[in-house]
Amino acid sequence: MAGRFAPRPTRATVRGGHVGVPTVASAGIPRQSAGPAMVRRWVPDGPLDLGLTVGPLRRGPADPTFRAAPDGSVWRACRTPAGPGTLRVRAYGGEVLGEAWGPGAAWLLDGLPALLGAADDPDAFVPRHRLLAQTRHRRPGLRLTRTGLVLESLIPSVLEQKVTTVEAYAAWQTLVRRYGEPAPGPVPGRMYVMPAPRTWALIPSWDWHRAGVDDKRASTILRAVRVAARMEEAAGMEPEAARARLEVVPGIGPWTSAEVVQRSLGAADAVTVGDLHLPGIVGWALAGDRNADDAEMLRLLEPYAGQRHRAARLILLSGRVRPRRGPRMPVGDIGGL
Repeated sequence: MAGRFAPRPTRATVRGGHVGVPTVASAGIPRQSAGPAMVRRWVPDGPLDLGLTVGPLRRGPADPTFRAAPDGSVWRACRTPAGPGTLRVRAYGGEVLGEAWGPGAAWLLDGLPALLGAADDPDAFVPRHRLLAQTRHRRPGLRLTRTGLVLESLIPSVLEQKVTTVEAYAAWQTLVRRYGEPAPGPVPGRMYVMPAPRTWALIPSWDWHRAGVDDKRASTILRAVRVAARMEEAAGMEPEAARARLEVVPGIGPWTSAEVVQRSLGAADAVTVGDLHLPGIVGWALAGDRNADDAEMLRLLEPYAGQRHRAARLILLSGRVRPRRGPRMPVGDIGGL
């Protein structure tokens, strides 16, 4: 999901977690790579849309940890168990080239297939509504990513709690640029690896406030990074066990845990509940009900048990969104908190 309160799509984004990656006409991946890098080539076993698959990992158009380049490549700067690393991914003619730099390079390349949905099974989804069948036909390259990293999804998801995505993205950008470290390798523009857990723990209260983060969300992040190793262990669990592990931390509830396991584990059934807009979007798309709540959304998605997150993403990608009636959520002011 793109976030709890999604802004209007721009030319660079589409609801449902898509990044516009330019199509590059080529019979194959160039045999030369730029700069000293570790390299891995991989051939997917079916259609792969790079922008659709990794799009949910980008936190806004100016995310300092993510870039979609004009040459059709996607760049990610990550803090891996082996250290900071940068990954560049290009897909041409049915083949994928991954290039990586930094101490985490080998770890990133080992996880390249999972990142691009190798562990996902799109054929397990059986559409029972015409809208979803049509959307899947138009988007055959949708795969559910699996990063194997928990904190990189958990922290921005906490920042998105009960605020607009514009505010959350701005906070993420501000804190990563100020406290992260430059991404290794020949990155496009200024890219940063997110701060280490200890660095998050040492951010002073005034810098949280300057970034627009209230005390409740900041405290949740601080509690999570104090048990960072336990949080990262969730990447090796089944989705329900992983969610239970995350929700032990006060301030992390079902909405946040679902957002995390969708990305870190590629959890196809982790439907997001507690979202302001998603129940109405699902209700409108599947039943013409603009006032659907979480219970009604789950009822409508029940035929897709085991694949409810994929169904929700296809609905978001379909473009069938209920007409807005009412004001958007105002941008908050934490000055008095």
